[in-house]
Parts: sequence; structure tokens; C-alpha cells
Amino acid sequence: DGTHVRALIPAADFKRAYDNDEGPNTGGMGAYAPLRWLPDDFVDVVTETVAQPLIDELRGRGTPFVGLLYAGLALTSHGIRVVEFNARFGDPETQAVLALLESPLYELLLATATGALQPLPPLRWRAGSAVVVVMAAAGYPESPRTGDAVFGDFHEAVDSWVLQAGTARGPDGSLVTAGGRVLSVVGTGDNLETARTRAYARVDDLHFDGSHVRHDIALSASTASGR
Repeated sequence: DGTHVRALIPAADFKRAYDNDEGPNTGGMGAYAPLRWLPDDFVDVVTETVAQPLIDELRGRGTPFVGLLYAGLALTSHGIRVVEFNARFGDPETQAVLALLESPLYELLLATATGALQPLPPLRWRAGSAVVVVMAAAGYPESPRTGDAVFGDFHEAVDSWVLQAGTARGPDGSLVTAGGRVLSVVGTGDNLETARTRAYARVDDLHFDGSHVRHDIALSASTASGR
């Protein structure tokens, strides 16, 4: 809010186009949250060493920042390193994070806009995990093909739903592809494996010619944790 910082939970994304981190870099082929493998103090460390110092510096320069600060981070042998900052929610990480947020988002946004973040009560988070799988168009990321008809089950369930990103209405009113990352499919569950299963089950119910997904979103974390 220009002075104070309120942290959301971290999420991890998958930048390479294909399984096993192969292929060209993309805007993100999927994400999951929370990151149970992080140290318990990770959010506090990032807030104290990355986010708050940046906000303090901008305020000191007379250009206070009010809004959403997205910090893209890498964990290295030399500690936390900043890859990028964005003044917006990060996609597709946001879909996983907001799927677990129980506190009303509008209250958080209003407090940010009115300089009232500090007195807000602690944010409430849903137990369990969220996994997002991106369905990309043929040719993505180099030259995504558009105009392919999109079919499938778009109903919203309690534990899974489909978000449209690169879609449009064709001349006949049908749903067609209109961008590289066409759909984001979200699954939630009591554990990471259940969330993955639900997300990929919804992927199987959707179709457009040339679509491709990564099949290993959150797989290593799910296997390592046994959850």
C-alpha cells in the first residue's frame, strides 16, 4: 500500500514448453501451490529482504508503489535471487494462489488502495493444494495457431474449473483459440496428488486441434512429498 507489505503464499511455475523442462521458454505451462518444500521462514525472509526494502526505497524516492508486486525468484546456492519484478499478478501462478485464498480478495485490494494493509487480520488460506495446467495452442510459443474450435466440459465444480485465456468467439459464435495459452485448468484437493488428478481429469475433457500440455506439472513435488 506504499508503506506496508502483505505476502501471499508462494507458487512455482513451469516455464519450458515440454515435459522434463525441455523445449523453448514460455509464459508458463502450469503452476502449483503451496510449496511445502520451502523453509518455514521463506515468506518472512522474502518480505524482509526483498519486498519491504523495495517498497521502502520507492517511497524514499518519492514514487511510492501501491498495488500488486510480483517477485519472480530463484533459489540458488548463494541464497534467494530476484529474476524479475512485475506490477501485476503472475500467470499462471495466480490461479493456484487465488484458488486457496479464503479471505475476500476485494478486502485485500481495497486495503492496498487505501493505505490500510497493516491493520488487516491475517489472511485465511484453504487447506490443501492447487494445481494449474495450461492447454496451449499448436505452435506455441513460437507461432501459436488461432481459430481452432474449442470443445469440452466447462462446468465449474467445487474442486476443479476451467479459465479461458486465449479464446474468442468465431463468426458463427463458436468458441475458438485466439492466443498461445488457450485455457488454464485448475484442480484443488486435500493434497497435491489429488489436485493434480483433478486438474488433468478436466484436461482430458477439453479439446482443440493441436493442443498440448505438460504432463509433469507438480509431479516431482507430489512424488517427493508423498502427498
